[in-house]
Amino acid sequence: VAGALAWLAAHPAPDLILADIQLADGLSLEVFERAVVRSPVIFTTAYDAYAIRAFKANSVDYLLKPVKLVELQAALAKLREWRSPVALTDSPAGSAAKVADDTARRLEHLLDSLPRPDRQYKTRFLVRSGEQLLPLPATSVAWFQSRHETTTLVAADGRRYVVDYTLEQLEALLDPRQFFRLNRQFLAQLPAVLRLHPHFNGKLLLDLQPAPGEDVLVSREKAAAVKSWLEG
Repeated sequence: VAGALAWLAAHPAPDLILADIQLADGLSLEVFERAVVRSPVIFTTAYDAYAIRAFKANSVDYLLKPVKLVELQAALAKLREWRSPVALTDSPAGSAAKVADDTARRLEHLLDSLPRPDRQYKTRFLVRSGEQLLPLPATSVAWFQSRHETTTLVAADGRRYVVDYTLEQLEALLDPRQFFRLNRQFLAQLPAVLRLHPHFNGKLLLDLQPAPGEDVLVSREKAAAVKSWLEG
């Protein structure tokens, strides 16, 4: 959120914004609620809990992950339709509309040039145990923790392994239906979440298995998304 606000302060009028709702330090929706953003936005997320807030932020579309190519192309087509009536004028609004239309076309051409296999998520990790390297199925992972620039994989049986991924990288590699970024430190797989406890200021306190030995808190902004993820 902080990085996005700083970027928009330096680049106040991008042609189009593609925004993932879940960010490491909060929700991208906070960016659009705290800054004046007139550019069109296409949101992506694994959850449908934020649709109403998204459509208050110049949202062209709200795409659920894994995003299908045809859905993104439809969102870009919708952007062109929105812009086409004013794009025919010589007004500043018309010029901006033409730029947005051209941007949509360039994105579509880029998408058309990319391969279109079904999205494949990471299914195993190669972890070090002593002098050995062992393949560990992603289904055996309970949670990941990031601390002091080191990411630890904790398996369902309690074993721990250091892995060469950041939590941001793991979010992109793993199936969002099974894994959720709880906060800056924890990314958990669904079966590892045992209980939710209401906490102060709308936060949630989670019990994970194996127990991490410290509180795992979910922010008020992410609480609804966590509940939606757990409900399926």
